Amino acid sequence: MTAPALENVTAADGTKLAVHRTGAGKPIVLLHGLFSSAEVNWIKFGTAQMLADAGFDVIMPDLRAHGLSEAPHGDYAHNVLVDDLRAVISHYQLGTFDLAGFSLGARTSLNAVIDGVRPERLALVGMGWEGLAGWDKRIAFFVDAIDRFDEIRMGDAAFFAKSFMKTQKVDRVAARALLTSMQGTDLSNLSAVTMPTKVINGDKDNDNGSAQTLVEKLPNATFAEIPGTHMSCVSEPALGQELVRFFAD
Repeated sequence: MTAPALENVTAADGTKLAVHRTGAGKPIVLLHGLFSSAEVNWIKFGTAQMLADAGFDVIMPDLRAHGLSEAPHGDYAHNVLVDDLRAVISHYQLGTFDLAGFSLGARTSLNAVIDGVRPERLALVGMGWEGLAGWDKRIAFFVDAIDRFDEIRMGDAAFFAKSFMKTQKVDRVAARALLTSMQGTDLSNLSAVTMPTKVINGDKDNDNGSAQTLVEKLPNATFAEIPGTHMSCVSEPALGQELVRFFAD
């Protein structure tokens, strides 16, 4: 396995975004999930390598306040993750490219398409209808986990979120600023998602609700189920296999 190169992209507000890149060919941008990183979601378990081996230039930014990217404190623009994605697209001068995201990365990818970003193909992993329609509740859960971080104990519903934040060394001040800046997805404009879309979900993943309902709401989507829970599905070879099958078709 070839270790991805580590590069930097400067966002519109000056924040330095770490970008991991491997392979050559058609560009594909991969966005990771909340409190995670490109390393955890795409590199560690071989998904990025599968795509590189299939002939893709795999571009994986660490979202701001995550991974090796900067984590500024203070207020963020409500669409800042979409703005950061645009900065990555502009930096690499991507014309024709594909886009995939896991969980928060899936939501960001969908928001970007609704906002006018135009990948040829789109994959949404670990995202269901309720995760979009009930986004305010999801934000509230994670903000509460940040606010109660020191008092959360085993058995608390937020214990796993706390443990993951601790393992990932998340800057909780920056992560809170990011979460509270976000606005919901414009579900009235899903007709803008016209490109072929693959919704991929673990067979034991209900964290973001019904993936099949999301498929039904999108104009050009199909569904694939892989083994795993919300967190474990990214470790499954089946994820890389489904992405290769979809994007290399």
